This record gives sequence, structure tokens and C-alpha cells, in this order.
Amino acid sequence: MIQSVVDDWIESYKHDRDIALLDLINFFIQCSGCKGVVTAEMFRHMQNSEIIRKMTEEFDEDSGDYPLTMAGPQWKKFKSSFCEFIGVLVRQCQYSIIYDEYMMDTVISLLTGLSDSQVRAFRHTSTLAAMKLMTALVNVALNLSINMDNTQRQYEAERNKIIGKRANDRLELLLQKRKELQENQDEIENMMNAIFKGVFVHRYRDAIAEIRAICIEEIGIWMKMYSDAFLNDSYLKYVGWTMHDKQGEVRLKCLTALQGLYYNKELNSKLELFTSRFKDRIVSMTLDKEYDVAVQAIKLLTLVLHSEEVLTAEDCENVYHLVYSAHRPVAVAAGEFLYKKLFSRREPEDDGLLKRRGRQGPNANLVKTLVFFFLESELHEHAAYLVDSMWDCATELLKDWECMNSLLLEEPLNGEEPLTDRQESALIEIMLCTIRQAAECHPPVGRGTGKRVLTAKEKKTQLDDRTRITELFAVALPQLLAKYSVDAEKVTNLLQLPQYFDLEIYTTGRLEKHLDALLRQIRDIVEKHTDTDVLEACSKTYHALCNEEFTIFNRVDIARSQLIDELADKFNRLLEDFLQEGEEPDEDDAYQVLSTLKRITAFHNAHDLSRWDLFGCNYKLLKTGIENGDMPEQIVIHALQCTHYVILWQLAKITESSSTKYYNDYGDIIKETMSKTRQIDKIQCAKTLILSLQQLFNEMIQENGYNFDRSSPTFSGIKELARRFALTFGLDQLKTREAIAMLHKDGIEFAFKEPNPQGESHPPLNLAFLDILSEFSSKLLRQDKRTVYVYLEKFMTFQMSLRREDVWLPLMSYRNSLLAGGDDDTMSVISGISSRGSTVRNKKTKPATGKRKIPEESSSSDSMWLNREQTMHTPVMMQTPQLTSTIMREPKRLRPEESYMGVYPMQPEHHQAPLDYNSSDSVLNKSFSSHFFSRRGTSLMEDDEEPIVEDVMMSSEGRIEDLNEGMDFDTMDIDLPPSKNRRERTELKPDFFDPASIMDESVGIPKIVAT
Repeated sequence: MIQSVVDDWIESYKHDRDIALLDLINFFIQCSGCKGVVTAEMFRHMQNSEIIRKMTEEFDEDSGDYPLTMAGPQWKKFKSSFCEFIGVLVRQCQYSIIYDEYMMDTVISLLTGLSDSQVRAFRHTSTLAAMKLMTALVNVALNLSINMDNTQRQYEAERNKIIGKRANDRLELLLQKRKELQENQDEIENMMNAIFKGVFVHRYRDAIAEIRAICIEEIGIWMKMYSDAFLNDSYLKYVGWTMHDKQGEVRLKCLTALQGLYYNKELNSKLELFTSRFKDRIVSMTLDKEYDVAVQAIKLLTLVLHSEEVLTAEDCENVYHLVYSAHRPVAVAAGEFLYKKLFSRREPEDDGLLKRRGRQGPNANLVKTLVFFFLESELHEHAAYLVDSMWDCATELLKDWECMNSLLLEEPLNGEEPLTDRQESALIEIMLCTIRQAAECHPPVGRGTGKRVLTAKEKKTQLDDRTRITELFAVALPQLLAKYSVDAEKVTNLLQLPQYFDLEIYTTGRLEKHLDALLRQIRDIVEKHTDTDVLEACSKTYHALCNEEFTIFNRVDIARSQLIDELADKFNRLLEDFLQEGEEPDEDDAYQVLSTLKRITAFHNAHDLSRWDLFGCNYKLLKTGIENGDMPEQIVIHALQCTHYVILWQLAKITESSSTKYYNDYGDIIKETMSKTRQIDKIQCAKTLILSLQQLFNEMIQENGYNFDRSSPTFSGIKELARRFALTFGLDQLKTREAIAMLHKDGIEFAFKEPNPQGESHPPLNLAFLDILSEFSSKLLRQDKRTVYVYLEKFMTFQMSLRREDVWLPLMSYRNSLLAGGDDDTMSVISGISSRGSTVRNKKTKPATGKRKIPEESSSSDSMWLNREQTMHTPVMMQTPQLTSTIMREPKRLRPEESYMGVYPMQPEHHQAPLDYNSSDSVLNKSFSSHFFSRRGTSLMEDDEEPIVEDVMMSSEGRIEDLNEGMDFDTMDIDLPPSKNRRERTELKPDFFDPASIMDESVGIPKIVAT
């Protein structure tokens, strides 16, 4: 498609270059979303500045949307196709047309003028076009350099031949070819200098973050593509400065651009000065408030590790602790950094150990290093998070359970220092966490975002891992329990391993004798320990092994019954002696009773011990304690707990055996109850209704995760319930006014309560609740809708108002429900839906006629519900920087009743005929434009109003807090490096990394100056 469009245009250019260029100019104008057309008369007699001014006057789009900012798959494709078109155009013209001193001069001049426009659409579109044009020219320059080097080698080879074999005519051809290539390269340098100085040096500090991001992304491509010309400090400084940008998306582009450079180890020498200067800034960005930025900063530092001793021990430690971050992408990136730094390097003597396993294998020292790191971090309750962080990059190491088991069971080798008690405990905890991660295949609590369906490959890996775990530890676990039987901490962790076994392997692998050994060890541990954690671990292990689906059930059930029999008999015997009348129980008797009671209580938690009739014993014990008043407190506590379990097990049996009875009039009872509660307290009734909807929403999230389908029956059912709740408020809106407003307040706070761990670019986790809340919008009075709308804006950031993806639909639909029925035709329209220095305009409103006015209660009634709960703290919307705006017309004044509108006004939906982008019969309009502009937004601006304009540069008030005050903005000429054997060229200017042009630690980018 694009190739054919370019080919058609080239044919048109060869036939009549003025008509073809006019066609191309209109293409760029219309790609900006402007309906204006540059005529042939304008092209012949007007300067570019005059043409741009004329197009600005005809730019009557008032919505702020233009092709590059519009949502939807077709507009995403437009952007990629637009960029591809520019690249293909230069590639197809690189051998002739771009050197005719007409086509490129005209295009570059137009784009430079548009990029300085105050109309955001012109500036954004032309900057993208200019940067892509520059990238295409850099590629042409690189090809020219390669051809010049090849030509020079051929010339030298021919000239070095003996005179008799030398071809003079060939030498002349090669000299002529080299001269032509040199002239072409000079032309390309001039073009690149014009774009760099005319567009880049101004737009990389534009007021709009998207424009700044485009510039940084492209300069990264230039430095990577043609490092000999662009990878020097004179260009790197722009990336370094912009790493202090206040917008996360711009900082992100800086980091990804640098990653492309640091990935190539051959370029490290050219990055030494930059690294030393900006290393501290990169390290600090690992704690960036935007998680995406923090992740890429850590990945960049991982690449920097290729350079020896660039990062200090302190730098590395700043990254190490992030393996315990609750945000999994950050933790995983930190885990990869940790692995590359401490675990990926093998000692030379390890080469001979590659085929060995266990304690003598190559992973033995790495496992010890992991243990040492875990202990030094002093976060001993977070081994699961450390394991999860390294799971993706160190899977082989973390699954080397043979090595871990060998380090615990085998004696140290000659000269090897044995593990200390703390190190063994840490190793057992880490081993348990790796086994849990392999068997469950999901991150620990707080790191996941709902259930994830495993792929077929992941399921196979999970089954294989469980088989390995069972085959190894079915044999090793009894030995480990025997060795550490007196250590409560180690035993508690080891006893959790059978939960992850494939119990069928005990039978298929003929491992019954090892099962008997395990049961004996558990029995011994129960007899030795009175610690609650250990006893509950033994109880859970029996519960895991007593699975009726497996053949081993009878064997385990018999062992469990024998153990409970002995404990029950011992308890009855001790209790009889303990409660004998007239005798004072000594401390030893009390201890024996308590320890036995602890064991029975721990088992009764997970097992039904009803047939041992424990209720009678505990009742007798508690009754005696009440009568005498001298029963030890711990005995009373455990007796009550055991009795509690007896009752719970009995209730469970009753529940299973009886069916629940429902009454036909249940619905009528609920309706009457709701009616009475509303009569008692309308506000509390409304709070109860919204709370019930929130509870149902939370239950749905727990079951389906946050990525649920909003068309699912569960979610639709909650919405239907909300609709029915709304109907119960009746038709008299005045009576329920305050209750409905309070309901909306609670619903909004719930929707924004949980921020997305992936950053502000993703919706809050409960945002879909706004879909449910919108069912109550029709119950709001018109003036209350305004108040609720303003309250909603307090929770919104600037970025949220720009989002149009499907995941943001609940927010958009809720906002629309608040605007429905209001004074939609008086709402202000702001450039790009932004508050940044734009002109506010209002449509002319029609007087309301024939409408019943609702009486006002008081001057403060609209907002009284907002202040009802003084203790409620609500988030304040992010403040946008104050920007100076050059406007072309004074804004119309808002009427007093319109002043409630906040920073994010919405516009009513109107359906009008789409804009005609095909008014010209040119080649581009027929083929390219008609394909991508088949659908456009509609215009709400009055015909006589001026276009939206805004400040082009970042304001000194809102943007330069961390910019360099004394920055010299002299820019260098782009001078491509000389070929290896060609004549000397003018040297590049010295680099700009000197104290006068680099900011202090607290400063980030050069000072903003007006252009």
C-alpha cells in the first residue's frame, strides 16, 4: 500500500514537481487534522509562514483531538503508516530526487515552520514527520559512508597495481564516483543540520510531553544506527538532561534509548564520560514514582554491568534491595541485576565441576551466595519474594534441589567451611519457597494480579517439577527431619514439603518404606515438641497425606488414628489424676496436661476427632476451673479452643446433612426492611446499598481477578441489582437528594481507592465499579450532577482525561452520565482536553424554555454532602504547571453558573457528517489520505472562532525547577566522520561536557528560553 503510494507520487513529481509538492504539502497539513487546503496560487506567491498562518486560521477543530491523539486501532495504524510513508519516500528518492535542491528544501522548510506553530496538532505532527525524516536521512548517510569506504578501497587496490596492469580509466571512474558520493554526503549533512537545528533543539524541550518523547526516541535511534557520527557527548547530553523530565513517558524514552547503546559492548568506550556524569541519576531512577521508568532504569544498570567497575558497591546495593519490592516487574528486573552481578560469573575451577551434581556441582557456591545475600538483607520473612524476583533469570539455580539437599545432609568436603545454624535455616526456607513456586506456578501474596491460566508448556513443566520434587524428597525428607528434629524452625518448614508432592509416586515408585519412615519421624516430632507452629505443621502434613484419592490413604489413616488414640488415652489418664479431689496439682502435672492438650487441639483444627469424645473431657476440665478458680490460664485457653473445634466439626456435619430452607416471601421481607431503614435514616440506607454492591464487586474480583469481562453474567448481575436499588429511591428527587449524593461520593472513593501497581498509565483496580455507580446517576438533581462531577475530578489525574482505551470506558461512561441532562451546550472546550495555557471557549446557548425549575434549598446545598464527613481525606488532583499562553483571541467569559466546570470538561456527542479530507484530486489524497481519514471527529466550534493555540515551550514557572540555569544553547553542525582513507574533513566541535554547560546534581535540563 505505502510503496505504491510513494511510487505514484514519484511519477507525479517527475511529470510536474510543483503539483506533486503541493500534493505533499497538503498531505502534511491534512495529517495534522486541518481541513484547510493549500492552493497552487498560495504555493506560488506566499511564504511558508504566510501559508501556515492561513492554515491556522482555517484550523477549526475545537475538540483538541487530531489523528495522532485519537484512540482506536485505525488511528494507531495511521501513525505507523504515516511514519512508514516518510521512510519509504526518502528511501525511494535517495539516489536522485533528494539531491535536486528543491523537494527536500521545500519539505524541511514546511516542517520546520509547522513545528514552531502554536497549534499543538501542527507542532506534534510536523515534529514526528521531521524526526522520522531525519532518521531516514541518517540511514542514507550511513549507506553513503559505506559506499565511500568501499570505493576508496577499490581505488587504492587499483592504484597499487603495477603500471602495466593498472587501468587508468577505472581509476578515473572510481575518483569520479568518490567525488559524487562526497557531494551527496555534504548535501545530506546540510539537510540533517537544518532539521536538527530547526526542529530538534527546540522541540526536545517542548511543553507537550509526547513531542519531547518523540525527539528523545529518535536521537537514540540516530546514535545507535550511525554511532561514528552521532554517538558522542555533544548528542548524548540531550538524553542526559532529559532524564530529569517531569513526565514519566519522556524519562522512559531516555532509558530505552540508552539501553540500545549500552547493549552493544563495542560502544562502551564512547559512553565512558556520559556514564560517569549521569550514572548517579540513572541509579536514582530505580526509585522512580513511575514503575515503568524504575523497571527500565534497573534494566539499563544491568547493561552497564558490562563495563567493569563502573558501578560502586553502594550503587549496586541500591538496586539489590528492590528484589523485595511489592511491584513484580521492578522486583524481577532487580533480580536479574542481582543474578548478573553475583551469580552469572563462574570461576575457572568451576569448569571441571559442570558434570558433577549436588555438593560438588557448580551451583553449590552459588546457592551459598544466595543464602549469604538473604541473611545480609535482614528481611528474613521475605524469602518467597527473593525467590520470585530471581525465578525467571535463575531458574536452573533455584531448581537445583539436589544441590540444596546435599548441602544440608552431606558432610563438608576437605577444606570446605560448613554452614552455620542460621545459614542452614535460611537454606531450608529458600528451598521451601522454590518448591512452592515450582508447584503452584504463581507469585507470592501481593505480587500477583489475580489468577492466571497456565499454558500447556507451563502445565507440563509444573507436573515435571512436582515429579522431581516428590522423587527426591520422598527419600530425603525423613533424613532431614531426623537430623533437625529438635529445631522447631527448621522442622516447621520441612514439614510443609509434602503439600507439594505428587502422592501417587509413593505407590508407582514403590516408595512405601520411605512413607513409613516419614510417618515415624512425624510421630517422633509430635512427641518431642509442644510449639504450636510445629504441631500445626504436623497436623497439616497428615491432612495432606490423608487423601482418599490415593492408595496410601489407608496406611496414613492408620498411623494418624494410632497417634490420636495414644494422645486421647494419655489426656484422659492425665486429666483423671489432675482433677482428683483434695489434691493440689503440681506444675509437672499441669505441664503434662497442657502439652497433651496442645497436641490434640492442633490436630483437631485440621481433622475430625469426634469419635474420641473430646468434648466431655474438656467440659470437665473447664467446669473444674470455674468452680475452683485456680486453673492455669494456658490450659483454659487450649481447652476452650479444643471445645470450639468440637462444635465447629459438629456444625459442619449438620450443614452437610441438612438442606437450606428458603421462603417464598423472602423478597417481600427484604423490600419491607429496606423501606423501613430508608424511613429511619436515608443516608445510612444509601451507604448500606453502596456497601453491598462493593462487597459483591470484591467477591467477583477475588474469583475472577481484575481482568474480568465486563460483559460477564456476574458483572451484569451486579449492574442489574444496582438498577433495582436505584428504582427503590422513587421519583421525588428532592427527598432523596442528600442520600443519593452521599452514595455517589462513597462509590467514587471506592473506585479510586486501589491504585494500579503498574503505574498511573493504567486504570485504578476498582475503576469498573463506576459502571455500576452510573445506574444511580439519573437520580441526581441537575445541580448535584455538577457537584458530583467536580468531586470526581479531584480523583483524576491529567493523564486519565486523555485516555480512550477500552479499560477506561467505565470512567468515560460515568462522566457522560453526570453530564447527561446538564448544560452540555455551555461546557468549555480546552485544547487537547488540557488545562495547559489553552483558550477556553463556549458555544452559544439557547435559553431554556418550558422547563420546571427546581427550588434551591440553600446556597451551600450543592456541596454540603461533600463536607459531611470531616475525617474523610480525599486525594487532590495533580496540579498541572502554570504555562503562559499566546492566544489569538480573548476567551469568552463563562457565565456564573458555568464556573463549576473543572479541568476536564466533557463535550456532548453530536453526529455530523465526517470531515472531507479528499477535496483535492491529488495522488496522495486519493490513495493515502482517503484510506486513513475515512472517519473523523466532528466540529463544535463556531465558524468565526479562532483555532486552539497554546504555549509552544515549557513554561519557566512549571517546567524549569530542575533545569540548568547557565546552559549554553549553541549547537554543533552535523559533520559525518571521515572515511578511513578519504581526505581530511572538518573536525566536530569539542564536546559540551564541561562545567559551564552541565547542571548541578539537583538540576536536570537546560534553561528554557523563548524561541
